[in-house]
Amino acid sequence: MTTPALVPESSPRSPQRGADGDYARLLRRISDAGLMNRRPVYYAVRLSLVGVAFAAGWAAFGLIGDSWWTLLVAGFMAVTFAQVALVMHDVAHRQVFRLRQPTELVGRLVGNAGIGLGYGWWQDKHTRHHANPNHEELDPDVAPDILVWSQQQARSSRGLPRLIGRAQAFLFFPLLLLEGLNLHVAGVRALRKRSVKHRGLEGTLLFVHFATYLAALFAVLPVDKAFAFLAVHQGLFGLYMGCIFAPNHKGMPTLTGDERPDYLRRQVITSRNVRGGVLTDLALGGLNYQIEHHLFPSMPTPNLRHAQVIVRDYCTEIGVPYHETGLISSYREALRHLHHVGAPLRTPHPHPGAGVPQRAMATAAAEADSITEFDPVRRQPSSVAETRVSGR
Repeated sequence: MTTPALVPESSPRSPQRGADGDYARLLRRISDAGLMNRRPVYYAVRLSLVGVAFAAGWAAFGLIGDSWWTLLVAGFMAVTFAQVALVMHDVAHRQVFRLRQPTELVGRLVGNAGIGLGYGWWQDKHTRHHANPNHEELDPDVAPDILVWSQQQARSSRGLPRLIGRAQAFLFFPLLLLEGLNLHVAGVRALRKRSVKHRGLEGTLLFVHFATYLAALFAVLPVDKAFAFLAVHQGLFGLYMGCIFAPNHKGMPTLTGDERPDYLRRQVITSRNVRGGVLTDLALGGLNYQIEHHLFPSMPTPNLRHAQVIVRDYCTEIGVPYHETGLISSYREALRHLHHVGAPLRTPHPHPGAGVPQRAMATAAAEADSITEFDPVRRQPSSVAETRVSGR
C-alpha cells in the first residue's frame, strides 16, 4: 500500500459552491509571488548546520565522558533531535526534494536511523492530520488516546483518558516529558501495519538506532549517569516536540460528522499562527506559520513568513477568520481548552440506572455544552457548540 505524499494543495476538494474558487485565487496569488519555488540553498545550509550540531553533540558526549556535566549535553541533544525531526517534517512534505525516492531515503535516514522516529508511521499519521485537521473522527492528533479534546470525548472516555482528563490541563506539560518515549514506541508498533512501506528497512534502521544509542550511553557512562542522561535527553526531547506542535491546533475549533467546510476554510479555521521574530521561527521550525503551512504544505519554510501577509489579507477579503497570537498566549488558549473539555469528568453525574430520568441527563449534558468560553477565532465569548464546525 502506497503512503500518500504530504502535498494535498494541488487539487483540494470543495463541498461548498464557489469555495474551490476561493482557494484557486489564493493559490494563484501565492504562485505569482514565487512563493512555491524551491529554496535549495536554504535547505543545503540548514541541513548542514543541523548535521554539524548533531555530530558535535555526540562528539561532546564522548569527550566529556564520565561526568555529570554530560547532562548539559543531554539537553543540547534534545534540542538537536527536535531540529532533526523538523528537517524530517520538511523533507516529508517534499519541500526539499521534488522526487519521491530521495525524499523517502533522506526521511528514513534522519528519522529512523538518526533519532529513532519511524518515518513511515509518522508520514501516514501526518498525512491524515493534514487532510482533516481537528476532525474528531478523522484526525489522529485529536483522538482520545491519553487526553480528551472535546466534551463529547470526555463523556465517552474510559480508563486512563477518563482519569487524566479531570486534570489534563495541569498534567499536559508534565506528560510531554514522556512524548519522546511515546514517539519511539509508536514507530516500533507501527511496523506491524501493512500501511507502512518497507517495514523491513524501517525496522532495521530503528533498531540500529536504538542499539547504537544505548550501547554508546552504557559504554561511556556508568549505569547511574547513563540512566540520568537517558531521562534528561528523552524527557526534554519530548517536551520540546510538544511545545512545537501544541500551539498549532490545540484549542482551535473542532470538526465532526460527514459535512466539512471547503479546503481553505477547513485549514484556516482549525489552525493558529504564533507571532514572533527570527528566534521564534528557528525554535518552532517555521510551524508558527501553521495556517500558511496547512494551506500550502510543500511551500519551503522560509517562504511562509512572506506568504502570511498575502493569506491574512485574503482571508480578511473573503471573510474567513484568521487567528494569530503570541507564543505564551497560544499555550494559554490550549490549556484553557483542555481544562474546559475536561469539565464533565470533574462534575459527577449519577449513572442512568440510579433513578435519574434520561431526559434530565440529556438536559444536563446540553447545559454543559453551552458553557461559555473564550473563542480565539472570534476573540469574544461564545458557546462550545459554536467552536465546533459542522460544514453547514
